[in-house]
Amino acid sequence: MELKDLMEKLPPKYSVADRELVERAYRVAAEAHKGQKRASGAPYIQHCLAVAEILAELRMPAAVVAAGLLHDTVEDTDLTLDDIRREFGDEIADLVDGVTKLVSLPRVSRPEQEEKDSSEEETPWAEDERKRRLIHESLRKTFLAMSKDVRVVIIKLADRLHNMRTLRYLPPQKQRRIAKQTLDIFAPLANRLGIWQIKWELEDLSFRYVNPQAYKEIASKLAERRTKREAELKRVVERIKEVLKQANIKARVTGRPKHIYSIYNKMRRKGVPFESLSDIRGVRIIVDDVPTCYAVLGIIHTTWKPIPGEFDDYIANPKENSYQSLHTAVLFEDGKTLEVQIRTEEMHQRAEYGIAAHWRYKEGVPRDEDFERKVKWLRQLMEWQQDVSDASEFLEGMKTDVFEDRVYVFTPRGDIIDLPAGSTPIDFAYHIHTEIGHRCRGAKVNGKLVPLSYKLKTGDQVEILTTRRGGPSRDWLNPSLEMVRTQRAKAKIRQWFKRQAREQNLAHGRAALEKELKRLGADNVDLQELARTLGYKTTEDLYVAIGCGDLPISRVVRGLAEVESASEDFRLVPHPQKRPESDGEISVTGTGGLLYSLAKCCNPAPGDPIVGYVTRGRGVSIHRQDCPNILSLSDKGRLIQVSWGKPASAYPVPVRILAYDRESLMRDITTILSDEGVNLEKISISQKPTSYAQVVIDLVLDVRDIEQLSRLLTRIENLTNVVQAFRKRGG
Repeated sequence: MELKDLMEKLPPKYSVADRELVERAYRVAAEAHKGQKRASGAPYIQHCLAVAEILAELRMPAAVVAAGLLHDTVEDTDLTLDDIRREFGDEIADLVDGVTKLVSLPRVSRPEQEEKDSSEEETPWAEDERKRRLIHESLRKTFLAMSKDVRVVIIKLADRLHNMRTLRYLPPQKQRRIAKQTLDIFAPLANRLGIWQIKWELEDLSFRYVNPQAYKEIASKLAERRTKREAELKRVVERIKEVLKQANIKARVTGRPKHIYSIYNKMRRKGVPFESLSDIRGVRIIVDDVPTCYAVLGIIHTTWKPIPGEFDDYIANPKENSYQSLHTAVLFEDGKTLEVQIRTEEMHQRAEYGIAAHWRYKEGVPRDEDFERKVKWLRQLMEWQQDVSDASEFLEGMKTDVFEDRVYVFTPRGDIIDLPAGSTPIDFAYHIHTEIGHRCRGAKVNGKLVPLSYKLKTGDQVEILTTRRGGPSRDWLNPSLEMVRTQRAKAKIRQWFKRQAREQNLAHGRAALEKELKRLGADNVDLQELARTLGYKTTEDLYVAIGCGDLPISRVVRGLAEVESASEDFRLVPHPQKRPESDGEISVTGTGGLLYSLAKCCNPAPGDPIVGYVTRGRGVSIHRQDCPNILSLSDKGRLIQVSWGKPASAYPVPVRILAYDRESLMRDITTILSDEGVNLEKISISQKPTSYAQVVIDLVLDVRDIEQLSRLLTRIENLTNVVQAFRKRGG
């Protein structure tokens, strides 16, 4: 690509001065990057041109295209931000600064700590942690900049899109890391801003590296049918045009491509293979106005039979990213499912380009309400995020509070509250008001008392029960208990504990760490080394961080595994060669050592999604998840989670549980094991000699790592009637 190619792509509305600005930015960038190469071997300026081209296709202003050309100069060349400010002014300099990564961080993460001695050797774990923090801090910097100027994030998305297009030139480990980050953060961000054009390409490119096997399977199956499908879709489009013409409706009808990642999600959501998907073809109908949208819907539904439960009205009820369209599915003349989207031209531009449509089509319009709504959302999003000191916590908040699926619940007065899926009454309480969150002690959902760990569903009416005084519980921050979902609520809870006396936090932190070490069977731990590994100067600082909630126990356990890696008592010992649970060539895990057989009613084969059914006297029967006999079962309590093949990297760990006996205790324990995908090797139950009601349950569990073991013990210990759960000595 050369400069002249970019100049041809610039929007026709650009003035002579705009074009001169872009040319000048190119000359400065080309000189600054002179001699630099990309991993592909191409001159570095090619990346800058490609980013600028994506921005030009979005019809962004000339200043943004110029910033796209210059976006890597401060980070990768001798050019400084002051140089750019002198040459191009504040606007372009601020845009470049917004997308420039941090290049260094202090080696110690907290300002109150002194820097380490330069001669002190850094552990591999600490080095990895520092690199991770550097990446997270850089992303945080960009997101905070985008709340001031949304154009920053559009440049960042264009930069990430071209990087993903050229990802094949990087080492495999780096490919997977960048692709996972893109799938977790950048594709959802493009979706939240409504930029569908970028969103779907980021998803497909990322999926190719995150799950290459599934990507290739779906891509090859799509390629096999492409010619037939395109001919079929052409006939469908012509038939719909004919029907609409007879009704005197002017419309543009096009085939709608299905993307690989969306097909994969549909297969996973429905639990069916590719061959069972009957709705991977779709059409889009674009008309002049909203009344015509509904008129076309009526014609489609009267001409072909609509499929129940497949209609969504996003015109009357827009999505949170302002997306509007009518969605329906019908049984077409050939007996196959056809998905149909109906929208106006304005809705279509908004769906394809999202917030960028403001510059593409509406610049100069006195008031663009859709654009103003999105900018307001960005600024509200950053209000509480700016108080978060930890970059990892900030990014986790972006993922949970912004990008994930939503639930819509009601206050007692009927106000609608928008929360991430998986939110609890505690999240709801903190969303209403910080003090209500602090004083929350119970909740009613639809008039009935529910536990505070209850997962809210769309349509629930929520009432919070409060106490007059008091504060949150430390248990709310325990990730194993899943009592708080949103980062906003977690940040408010941590702030409350930080305001408590240092001595109180120190005592709580010491008690929590001692309890965890005892449960995991970790003796003689060098706490000073543990504190240093986690980035704290003294053990007291470590205790305080745990006590106020800044440092989750799960992160302590990760550091503990590094510190104790040489300890024979603590280290997980690899599983000895064990008898494969197999039936000829077929192997199934998760049956707990019971005999099993493949059900004749559905004949499951390796690769099919499967489930186990515990029979009376005949072991476990293995069925497909979509088996009619399984779907019609009234007693779901006898289903267990199973999978094909042996568990990867399983370590046998003896665990003891002390509990007061009650009905369904073992069922609750095995449900937790099933949720975690943990295989139960052995089990024995005995009565404690000193107590008639207390029982001792000894298990041998196949766990992946020490973090999973810690999480399991926490979840089991929080079951009703369980007194203690810990790793047994000598195992």
